[in-house]
Amino acid sequence: MAYEVTATRRRPQKFEDLIGQEFVAATLKNSIQSGKIAHAYLFSGPRGCGKTSTARIFAKALNCEKGPTPCPCGECSACKEITKGSSLDVIEIDGASNTSVNDVRQIKDEVQFPPNSSRYKIYIIDEVHMLSTSAFNALLKTIEEPPEYIIFIFATTELQKVPATIKSRCQQFNFRLVPIEKIKEQLALAAAEINIQADDEALYWIAREATGSMRDSYTLFDQVAAFSESHITYEKIRDKLGLVGTDRLNALFEECASANPSGAEEKLNDFLQAGISIEQLITNSADYLRSLLLIKNGIAKESLLGQDPARFSKNVLDAWNSTQIERALSIFLQLYRDIRYSLSPRYEIDLAFSRLCWLKEYVSPSEVKVAVDQARSLLAGAPVQASPASGGSFGTNPPGGNPPGFNYGAENGQSGAPKEFHFAPLVSARKTEAPSFSGQGDFQEETQNFEPPVEQDDSPKAMPSNLQEAKEELAAAIGLKDDDGALASLVKYTDDWSFDGQKISARISDAFQKSRIDEKLGTIQNRALALWGKRILFEFYVPVEEKSHDAPVETPKEVDLLVKVFKGEIVGGKV
Repeated sequence: MAYEVTATRRRPQKFEDLIGQEFVAATLKNSIQSGKIAHAYLFSGPRGCGKTSTARIFAKALNCEKGPTPCPCGECSACKEITKGSSLDVIEIDGASNTSVNDVRQIKDEVQFPPNSSRYKIYIIDEVHMLSTSAFNALLKTIEEPPEYIIFIFATTELQKVPATIKSRCQQFNFRLVPIEKIKEQLALAAAEINIQADDEALYWIAREATGSMRDSYTLFDQVAAFSESHITYEKIRDKLGLVGTDRLNALFEECASANPSGAEEKLNDFLQAGISIEQLITNSADYLRSLLLIKNGIAKESLLGQDPARFSKNVLDAWNSTQIERALSIFLQLYRDIRYSLSPRYEIDLAFSRLCWLKEYVSPSEVKVAVDQARSLLAGAPVQASPASGGSFGTNPPGGNPPGFNYGAENGQSGAPKEFHFAPLVSARKTEAPSFSGQGDFQEETQNFEPPVEQDDSPKAMPSNLQEAKEELAAAIGLKDDDGALASLVKYTDDWSFDGQKISARISDAFQKSRIDEKLGTIQNRALALWGKRILFEFYVPVEEKSHDAPVETPKEVDLLVKVFKGEIVGGKV
């Protein structure tokens, strides 16, 4: 008996055999049981997920001698002929090679004749999106009002290319990708049928590489079974197909995590000399980093990782945090896009692994923002507690130790969560003139005059009776205390201040400036409360221009005639 590939040998023959398409199978079975059979169906979905197989099963269910039945017997002549593809009443057409109007015209002529020996005459058109626009238009009338014994089943992998006029005349079924767990179960059954032992890790790898397609998984399974003899293992797949493997990647990335560029370059060179392609190494490295990121985020599902989480290096997981692993993954994703236009792919991958060796020093934009915010508070003279988002510190201590006046929280060589940041008091000269440093004695004499400034008294004081002085005082306080020069300028250039004991009203020049100052009313009121010790409301208004009530000027008839002829208007002046 001739060899039959696994995809053909295990093609579904009943609705129950469809893997991952339970919704489609249940809907078609219910429509058969209720007798609500449409005249046109459109099956869409990715490759290898069962569209053509479902069309054949549906044809058998309709033309079975015991039917129409949701469970075709598979023993009658109609079922056997459909299974073999020799039925005269079930016509399968390849849409990719029959794209013209003439091919559709032949179908229009054939539908006038009733089925030869079956209940329905069924046309299965695969890859229907390949038909030309004229061919689609020629089909419209036929599929909208066909004879009662005609059923059309269209299958396509690119639904967006099918015209809306065709879609509206068909019942649409969207086929889904098959989950990895179900593919792995079917591969295990296929291995048992041909008496081949297969490890779970190897079957997981095949199922993951199939990317949801049953046909792709069976095809890859046949290839792996051909060189694995009677036992399929992940190690055999790795060696024969030129994969890097998790163990090798662990060794390579451990060198990167320990910041050892020379060791990483040696291992990388060994892999490439062993015949592993650069593209394959990039792909396997990206998969490896993705798995590390999932594990780092608490995901240990084997179907997502492709293998046991325990196989990934603990040293790499401990050395890098989630942000750094995300950065590493983005490096390889960009590398895969860049190598096709690169001067040398080898240079590109060398550079990528060199960058990974310094990945511990990578700081994310969010960490930079936290550090900048802390530095700003330090410069303002306020003690700041380090935020957990920054990882506990600004990073390693700068060369030469900490600057005077700063405490980074890494004392005695120990790392960890820092203590409060301490800012040394600034010093200023009492004299207004710059000190002279003509000699050592002069220098010592002058430096003795430098003392820490006296802290400013922030206790509230009485509000000035002169509102102009009050405005100047408030604007200066906002600029100094709130560090908002723009708001201070807006307050300073307001006019006509009036105070009724509770509310200050002031005029502002235009509506735009009013909108800007209204957004900061809370800041103004809080600063006034801190400055004068009393809660004051503020209201800013824009002066309203008075409209002129002059009587309308009557224009001469000559002027009106000129305006009408030249389609103009009077914009000013006297008439």
